[in-house]
Amino acid sequence: MKYISLLFFIVLMASCGKDTEKLTANDIVNSAIENAGGKRYENAIIEFDFRNRKYKSTRDGGKYQLERLMIDSTGNKIHDILTNEGLIRKVNDTIISLQDSLVVPVGNSVNSVHYFVQLPYGLNADAANKELIGKDSIAGREYYEVMVTFSENGGGTDHEDEYIYWIDTQNYEVDYLAYNFLENGGGVRFRKAFNHRLIEGLRFVDYENYKFHDPSISLKDLDSLYEKRELELLSVIETKNIKVKPGSVN
Repeated sequence: MKYISLLFFIVLMASCGKDTEKLTANDIVNSAIENAGGKRYENAIIEFDFRNRKYKSTRDGGKYQLERLMIDSTGNKIHDILTNEGLIRKVNDTIISLQDSLVVPVGNSVNSVHYFVQLPYGLNADAANKELIGKDSIAGREYYEVMVTFSENGGGTDHEDEYIYWIDTQNYEVDYLAYNFLENGGGVRFRKAFNHRLIEGLRFVDYENYKFHDPSISLKDLDSLYEKRELELLSVIETKNIKVKPGSVN
């Protein structure tokens, strides 16, 4: 009987390993999103402060409204509102017309902050292309390495940027990420998540933000450079005063 039990255990473990190897990038990302809050994102109102500016996102299924409120150097209240329909800017509660050359960069700036704060939710955007490129270990923990790129159609003006997310193979938390960018001369960034917390069932983190002097470096090598302490700490990215008003979960 002991031998039969041992044989069953070996077969079971082999079967589990085989199932794990069949995981796709979509499977891993879906598990990461579920772990971080899942469907709670789809109808939540989220407010937070970032770099002395106030942000608010309102989602209702596929509809969204992303807001940023700030005070300019002359004391004017600037309120940017990005929705499925486009971008609106209010100055002291009066809608104004933005120059055409500013519409896209302002919209991208608003969207980018909400995107990073609410990761990994945005990784299932229609324009996101995901690929499982391997596994690696950082600080003694094993991670899936998921490459994310964006299609030109629906991927915004920064669709050529590339991202890698290191997703824990056990709990599916996104503990590290890296990306490259072309604007302002280009560069690469590597972020380490810290200060993990759950607020109304949604997971939020802050980041240590690192850079590397050579923008041509492969993103896949940045985790090794981080462990060798060859990356330069550029900033600490903190999201403060987070408030979540949960909606209905279908």
